[in-house]
Parts: sequence; C-alpha cells; structure tokens
Amino acid sequence: TNYEDGEERYLKVLELAKEYGAAVVVGTIDEEGMARTAEGKLKIAHRAYKQAVEFGFEGHDIFFDPLALPISTGIEEDRRNAAETIESIKQINREMPEANIILGVSNVSFGLNPAARVVLNSIFLHECVEAGMNSAIVNASKILPLNRFNEHEIEVASDLIYDRRKFEGDVCTYDPLGEFTTMFQGKTAQSMKVDVSNLSTEEKLKHHIIDGEKIGLEDNLKLALEKYPALDIVNNILLDGMKVVGDLFGSGQMQLPFVLQSAEVMKTAVKFLEPFMDKVEGESNKGVMVLATVKGDVHDIGKNLVDIILTNNGYKVVNLGIKQPVDDILKAFEETKCDAIGMSGLLVKSTLVMRDNLEIMNERGINVPVVLGGAALNRRYVDDELVPLYNGKLFYARDAFDGLHAMDLLAAGELKSEVQSPKSKVAVAGNGVAKDQKPKSDDQSTIQTVEDAEDLVGEDAKLGKQAARVKSRVSGNTTHTTKSDVSPNVEIPNSPFYGSKVVEDVDLDEVFSFINETALFKGQWQYKQGKSSKEDYAKLLEKTVRPKFAEIKEKAKKEKLLTPKVVYGYFPCQSEGNDLIIYENDKQIEKLRFSFPRQPLEQRGGKNLCLADYFAAKESGKIDVVPFHLVTMGRRASEYAAELFQSHQYTDYLLFHGLSVESAEALAEMWHKRIRSELGFAQNDATELAKLFHQGYQGSRYSFGYPACPNLEDQTKLFELLQPERIDVELSEEFQLHPEQSTSAIIIHHPEAKYFNVE
Repeated sequence: TNYEDGEERYLKVLELAKEYGAAVVVGTIDEEGMARTAEGKLKIAHRAYKQAVEFGFEGHDIFFDPLALPISTGIEEDRRNAAETIESIKQINREMPEANIILGVSNVSFGLNPAARVVLNSIFLHECVEAGMNSAIVNASKILPLNRFNEHEIEVASDLIYDRRKFEGDVCTYDPLGEFTTMFQGKTAQSMKVDVSNLSTEEKLKHHIIDGEKIGLEDNLKLALEKYPALDIVNNILLDGMKVVGDLFGSGQMQLPFVLQSAEVMKTAVKFLEPFMDKVEGESNKGVMVLATVKGDVHDIGKNLVDIILTNNGYKVVNLGIKQPVDDILKAFEETKCDAIGMSGLLVKSTLVMRDNLEIMNERGINVPVVLGGAALNRRYVDDELVPLYNGKLFYARDAFDGLHAMDLLAAGELKSEVQSPKSKVAVAGNGVAKDQKPKSDDQSTIQTVEDAEDLVGEDAKLGKQAARVKSRVSGNTTHTTKSDVSPNVEIPNSPFYGSKVVEDVDLDEVFSFINETALFKGQWQYKQGKSSKEDYAKLLEKTVRPKFAEIKEKAKKEKLLTPKVVYGYFPCQSEGNDLIIYENDKQIEKLRFSFPRQPLEQRGGKNLCLADYFAAKESGKIDVVPFHLVTMGRRASEYAAELFQSHQYTDYLLFHGLSVESAEALAEMWHKRIRSELGFAQNDATELAKLFHQGYQGSRYSFGYPACPNLEDQTKLFELLQPERIDVELSEEFQLHPEQSTSAIIIHHPEAKYFNVE
C-alpha cells in the first residue's frame, strides 16, 4: 500500500491487514507521487510508520519499500536513483529499526543487456543489504555472489550506482553508464557461469557439494588426500561448500530438495574419508545437540531436516526421535553433556509442551541453550510467552538453517557477553538489529531470534501458526452462549445410514487425483517460486518436479508403500448452546457431546460463531445429521520414510514423506466429496479441483486441534464413534493419530459453514 490515493485508502488497507493478521508493505509514494530523494522517502516512511503503530501494528509487521528506480536511462534526474535509495535504507533502518525494508532490486537495471543486469543487480543487492535491507524481490537465478565478478566490473558498477561521474568544467570525462554498457556488449547471461574444469582440487570439491554432484567426487577426494589429512578436507573444504549451500538457501537461490542433494554428497564424501581418519579425528565435531520431537507429537520431518543439516555441517546430533517426554530429553542431556537441546513439533499443543519442558528445566536448575522450531511456533509466541520464562539462552529457528546458525553462534561463543551484561539484548541474527530488553531475573538470559520472518508451510502449518497465536492471545470469554446469526432454517439432508463403515478397497490413483500440487510442491517439497520468474519456475516444475512426482507415485503403487483406508459414519445430532449432542441410532438417547468455543464478543471481526450453530437446535425439535471420517495411508508409509532417512537418502526421504502426508490430505478431500454425494448435494461442488481446495463446495470439515475445535481430547470421542482401530490407526496418550499419515474430521453440511478463528 501507499498514499498515492490518499490517506483514506492507506488506513483502509491497515484495517484489513489488522483484521486478517497480515503484515503490510508500504511503498514510499504519497499524494505527490514517488519520492526520489532519501529525504522524501524517509518522510513518507515516518508518516506511514506512525499511523501503523497507532493502528496497533508492531514495528516488525511493517515493511518499507523505498523503491528501486532505473539508473540505466542516461536521464539526469535518474542518475542518483540508486544512491538515494541506498541512503534512504540507511536512514529508515537507523530511525525505525523495528521495521523491515524490502526492495524490487532488478528495477535498477531496467533496459540493460541481460549480462549487465546480472552484475548490476547483484552488486546493487549487496549494497542495499549492507545498508540495512533485510528482504528483497529478485530473480534468484540472475543473482550471483560478488566473487563471481572481476574487480573492474565491481568498480564500474559501484561507480554507476553512486553516480561517480568525473567532470572537467561542464564536460563529462568519465561516465560509468557508458563504460558499463560497453563492457557487456556481445555478452550473454549464460557466459557469466563459471567453468569448473580449470579450478583447483579444493574448489572442485566445494562445487561437488554446492552442485550436489557425485560424479568425479572420489577422484577429487583422492587428489585432496595427497595434500591434506582427511579431517582437514572435511573441516576446511567440504564444510565451506555446505556454508555456501546454506547461504544460497537462505537467500532463496536454492530449493530445499537441492540442499538435501548437497547433504547426500557431503555424507558420501565423509563416508569415503572415514577410513583415512584415526579414531580421535573421527570423533571430532564442532558441537553436540540433543534433538527431539516433543511428547505427544509424531511429526519428525522438520526435526530430521535439522539433523541432516547439522550433521553435514560438522555437528554431532543425538536424534531421540518422536514423542519424547522431557525426562528422556534431559537424561540424554546429562549423558552427552550436549551444547544445546533442540525441541521440535508441528502441533499447536506442542508449543505448550515446549513451555512445560522449559519450566521443568528451570525447576531442575538446567539452563542449557535450547533451540525451538516447528510449524505451529512463531516468533511472537516465543518472544511473549517463552523468553520471560526460561533461565537460559533460547533460540527460535524458522528452518533447519536457522538451527545451524544458532549452533554456529554458540560454537563461536558470541553470546556470552550478552548473558553477563546488566541489560540483555534481543538480537535478530539475520540482520544484526538489536533492541534493549529488561532482564527477567537475576540469572540474565537472552533469546536469539534467528529469523524474523514466519514461514507458512502447507495448509496444516498455516492453521497451526494461526492457532498458536490464538493460544497465546485470548481476547475474551469463549464460553458465552450469545448465538451468531447463522441461519437455523436450512434443509437437513437424509443420512444414507447411521453408524460407521470401514472402506479398504480405495483406488490409489483416485487418491492421487485429489492431491493439491501447490501444497505438495511448495509446502511439503519446498519447491518454491521465491524470487525466480514465473517462466523459470514453470520450467522447474515441468522438467524436475512433475517427473519426480510421477516416479514416486509409480513406486508407491508398485511396492504398495501407500495403503489408503477409511472409516466414516453418520450420526443423529442436535445442538444445545455451544454443545453438539450425538444420539444413539434410535435418536432418543444421548451418546456423547462435544463442547466447542464461541468467538468472544470482543473479537474484532468476529460474529459470535461456534460450530454448534451450524446444527439444528434442541428446542427446534429437528434431528440433524453429522458425519465424521478418519482416513489413513497406512503404517508402511511411516516405516518406508524412516528407512530412507536411516540410509541417508535425504532427497528421497523428503519427497516420499511429503507425498505420503499430502496423500492423506487428498484422501480426506476425496472422501469429503463422497460424503457430500451421499448426502445429496455434491452437485453444488465447484467443477475445478483447485476451487475445491478453497472450499468450493457446500459445508466444511474441521479437524480437532485447530481454531474452531481446538480440544484434541475430542479425538477420544471420535474414536468411540468410528472405532478406527479397525483400519490400524491408534490414538496416542497425547491424542495424536498413528501412523502420522492419517487425519480425521467432523463434517458440517450447513451452507454457511466456513473456516473461522476463535481469539
């Protein structure tokens, strides 16, 4: 947003962003147009920041775009566009350090030769980051590190960026724009790539890691062994390559599957070198982490990615597995004397388990550094709820590389002075911004928030983060019974049967046809468009992703790695206040009831919604119907994923695990459609599959543990109704489904039923 259309529109956008929990990006444009000077950009930023903060925004939810304008036109008024933008970044960062700064970098080189654009964009990006920019919009495939350019290219590009023309009187004797364009005449962007054939053995080994290339790896390792001890090759050459991989991933220039390919090459190289290390060498490491998915949580993909990245960057990881109680985690800490404990979890409830674990550690006088991560966790929850709680160093890691960065900081001892100071600091490691924070106890401690941005991965993760915010910020009474305006006068469909049924002959190809490719490719597999162009991303999907998708599906069918099964049923019901009453099949005797939260009267944008409102009220005398279902892709899916991880086939592990989890979601989508058909209103469905993924049908389905029905213990009631043990699905003591590739839901037929939040 911006002020181009006046203040009223800007405030309206703020209102919408606040209602939906979004951040805002503010361009430095006002009623007079685009600001071209640093002073003008800063003035608009101050105005926008003041109003956003008054509106209730936190500083870190505001992104300023000071606008990159072309410096390639030769027009006098354009000459200082880049320099003014860089200066504005410095000033905004200095005067509003809480805010973020974003920029569409490539605008600066508009109209130049493609090869020239690569150089200018890359150097301009570097200058902006140095000035304080912490996010950018770029085509990642057209950004290169500065060491790929020669000194003359860097010098002339810098002169162009800062308008360092030279004059004798009125005559320009040196124009970097002319020099720069001449320099790249006849060159193509492809010619900027490095030929590795003439590189040293050391550099070739680094490129094996960076490129994920095993061909020729052993030959180059043998050559390196003629010059260096095996451990030196690992620590001084291969780990340097992994550091580059981490930087590329962090800047959006490398997709996660390619990162895992690099990790596989690293693992292969270390395995080759192990016989050449003596025992003392082989046991050397940079540090030790005890890593676990917390009690009650069966999700291990995030934890295992941390294991992969840390292990292949010189750290030892003691991976305890899933569902780990705090006593087992602390026992491993005592046995290993580890440098840090890593706790992971996908579920909203896992964030509360982490909190409990930290309290127990305080009680026992344990203040080892802790790294927290997982889809349901966000920085605000860590800052507001966990920082004041724990007596040791606390790190929030958005992804595996943030976990690596946390361990690197600990290994380097860079936080010790903060802990000992009379006033601790909260530092954002990614950009060096720090703000004062009052100490919380006599034992000074610190949180190192490794990444400022929150990364939403997949549909479950989006709901999980949303729910995590709800858990930490309840704005009012959720048990009041002031009803919403949901219509009570809707037709109740006829139930095809009462009770439950098991379905085991499910067509796997039909399940695959319901897979949400966006959720699979971008969410589970992490093939994100990021800063690449639509054309480049489309090529990636067609040449790499979809062929791999087809290959894994065929393997799953051939080897029976996925065995879809369903148990579902229909039950007579009525609502009473915030409760849903489930009757025995004779519709006279209450079997059990669910109690749901209602949106507080104080909730902004709320409508007093409660799931019970979507069913016929008891006083109406009408008997309604509620379906439930539970679907699974079978235990073999979890077993096979574990086998891939244990055999260091990291890319295959990521891809198969993602397919198995998303197949469970696809089966849930498919069976929901079956239920709509049996109830007689599937004709209202959207004809396009993509629209079904956005609730393009009548009614809705809700899973326990998410905002509208957050009580996970209600899974026990669902199990009483459906008896999912018949399809080999069990419920853990923390009310989680086993195997992981399973999901359950309560399904509502009411036409007005949609997802909503309860705050």
